Amino acid sequence: MKRVFSAPGDYIYFKSQVPLHRIPIGTKQWRYYDFGPKVVTPLICLPGTAGTADVYYKQIMCLSMKVGYRVISVDIPCVWNHQEWIQSFEKFLDAIDVHHIHLYGTSLGGFLAQLFAQHRPRRVKSLILSNTFLETRSFAAAMPWAPIVSWTPSFLLKRYVLTGIRDGPHEPFIADSVDFVVSQVETLSRDELASRLTLTVDSASVKPLLLSDSFITIMDTNDYSAIPQQLKDQLSERYPGARRAYLKTGGDFPFLSRPDEVNLHLQLHLRRVGLEAQPELVQSIPKDGTGGGPSKENDKEDRDDEQKDDGGNPESNSEESQPSPSAPESSESHGLDEQLLSNAEIHYIDQKDSIIFKPSAMSMNQHGAAAGILLQSTWEYKFIEAIKTALEGYPPQDERCKSANWIGVHKALMAIKDVEGMLRSLDPQYAYRGLSSGNRTTCDQCLKIHEKLTEKAGFGCILRSLVDTVNTV
Repeated sequence: MKRVFSAPGDYIYFKSQVPLHRIPIGTKQWRYYDFGPKVVTPLICLPGTAGTADVYYKQIMCLSMKVGYRVISVDIPCVWNHQEWIQSFEKFLDAIDVHHIHLYGTSLGGFLAQLFAQHRPRRVKSLILSNTFLETRSFAAAMPWAPIVSWTPSFLLKRYVLTGIRDGPHEPFIADSVDFVVSQVETLSRDELASRLTLTVDSASVKPLLLSDSFITIMDTNDYSAIPQQLKDQLSERYPGARRAYLKTGGDFPFLSRPDEVNLHLQLHLRRVGLEAQPELVQSIPKDGTGGGPSKENDKEDRDDEQKDDGGNPESNSEESQPSPSAPESSESHGLDEQLLSNAEIHYIDQKDSIIFKPSAMSMNQHGAAAGILLQSTWEYKFIEAIKTALEGYPPQDERCKSANWIGVHKALMAIKDVEGMLRSLDPQYAYRGLSSGNRTTCDQCLKIHEKLTEKAGFGCILRSLVDTVNTV
């Protein structure tokens, strides 16, 4: 029997608190959520082909309502080529009086974020890219009917988009995220679907960016996504100095299925690139969704030298909102971010500092032991200490914490040069967890560890590791 979608309680609360804005700019209609202190340079979230502004509601609820960042989630309007997208998005930023931005894009949204960073480099301060790509050639080849997409009936477009979403069985959180996105696809018009598919297949590729790799974070899921692994590998090769954030599971929509991990990676990225939250302004945010004074950061900077197109006079229309006394608890704990950060211990890996969360500090929490998420800057080498901290009190009982623990150890594995010297401190199971990831760079390093391990301890310890069902990662 087909599942009947029911809106989550936290989404209902979100809709009651955060108004949906509509702004006509020229012939384009922009729909967006904007919540958080205006004095903070915003993080703008761009959805994929099947997404809307609503799919990032968990990021707004955590990063804006609790932490104090300004988050703007937008719908991609009906634009029919990439140049039109760049010009339209720039007009939108001008209309809401925002100059500098941080961009978080998934799938098609990540591709459009890169294009905007390429053509308007002075406006983009950093990028977070998730399950995305560099060029559209492979999508065009897989869609031979692309020239007539604008004439295709709505039900066929929806069917085509939905076939790109993997059909179950899913674990509960991923199944819920799929149901939510499918419900959002049903709200999209024929023109909206056709224009997004056109952007996906229209011939284009991202050229080298002026933005330094150190201001880019690549956040991918390791289970599956609609974006082929080959395209994700191309993205990683283009930005070799970018920070990596790997999620063990999460599917196509980790921002919905794994919001705690995604929000933590977003928060760490923003801190690393120098953006500080303003939690003291969260309580003073009025009903229009913004708080604090005028955006000093955006007002004092020079405008982009490139010529701007003239836009219409924007008139913001918002849905009515009724305040509620407190937010309901969602299926994922939104407080995990703050608890992890408050119990962090910093180690330094390969000239890059790694935040390792000590399991002992979280042993009484409902999530069990916590683990490693990464920030990076130039310091000293202490990867052995980082691994020891990550393994302290192992194993965690919560699957999400196991995944987070793997992130920290993975970073240390990739930084280690003296394999023989670290074997005394490394649980060999991590080598086989790395081999199972399918990532070429990870597998190469883990094969080196496997070789040294068999030379040192023989096959006996490997067999013991593989049959251990209690401490498995």
